[in-house]
Amino acid sequence: MKFSFKYLIKRLLMTIPVLIGITFLAFILGVIAPGDPAVEYLSMDGVSAPTEEEIAKTREELGLNENIFIQYEKWTIKVLKGDLGKSYITKTSIREEIQRRLPITFSISLMAIFFVITISIPLSIIMALNKDSNIDKSGRILSLILASMPGFWIAIIMLSIFCERLKWLPTSGYGTFKHLIMPGFVLSAGTIGTIMRLHRATLIEALSQNYIITAKSKGLKEKIIIFKYAFTNSLMPIVTLLGNYFGAILGGSTVVEVIFGIPGMGSYVIKGIMSRDYPVIQGYVVFTGIIFLAFNLLIDLCYLLLNPRMRLGGE
Repeated sequence: MKFSFKYLIKRLLMTIPVLIGITFLAFILGVIAPGDPAVEYLSMDGVSAPTEEEIAKTREELGLNENIFIQYEKWTIKVLKGDLGKSYITKTSIREEIQRRLPITFSISLMAIFFVITISIPLSIIMALNKDSNIDKSGRILSLILASMPGFWIAIIMLSIFCERLKWLPTSGYGTFKHLIMPGFVLSAGTIGTIMRLHRATLIEALSQNYIITAKSKGLKEKIIIFKYAFTNSLMPIVTLLGNYFGAILGGSTVVEVIFGIPGMGSYVIKGIMSRDYPVIQGYVVFTGIIFLAFNLLIDLCYLLLNPRMRLGGE
């Protein structure tokens, strides 16, 4: 237990430099972006040809005349207080806009993770238990297709089949459970293929370990051997991988939300990029970065619970 506490404290401390890096990256995006932010701000305010005096006044209001490090310090302090600034276009609070759209993006991400767990894990177990059979070969082909096929191709195929021909699912929008099915699957398809292949390999390896052979020699039932011992140990690499893929799922939601017309965080930042609304881009980078860090800490906790050697002080 003492080692577990130290491990968690160590992981928490490691997030501090990462968080600093995220805030610095988000800030630099606004600095190195093409054009003068003051001119962009005025143009979004309806001033098509601002004078030098108007630009200078706006730069003073936005604090752009100060040293870049002082700007970063002030901006970071605001971020730590929860103030992500205001949009150049709508003049509304970015934090409030993200908070309004977050449940939409989060629901799509959860649906994607649901598909990953409920599809890839059972299929990989079937593949591992039928190693080198036709079932296993078919599963490996399917996993390769899912892992290599671009998401927009899958989206086009699903729209053509389930929306145009069968009329089972809505083509776009958000509001009901049906609206989550296609975006969730498109978002999860590549991860499903990867997890299928990885979990098959780790489960086959776990089934060949000495403790499994010992359990079989003691006469334990096959279901107990597979699901209590082999399956649990084979999950640890998967849990770690899911932590990394959560960021990919969250980031991939931008394309999916645009394709399916979903008013989430992804479509919000895409509009910000298209209109050069730099505060929106900065706020999105910081917010998603913090969510990614929090999810990885949760994954570390799950890994700690699944791995007895970590709890007992092993490596």
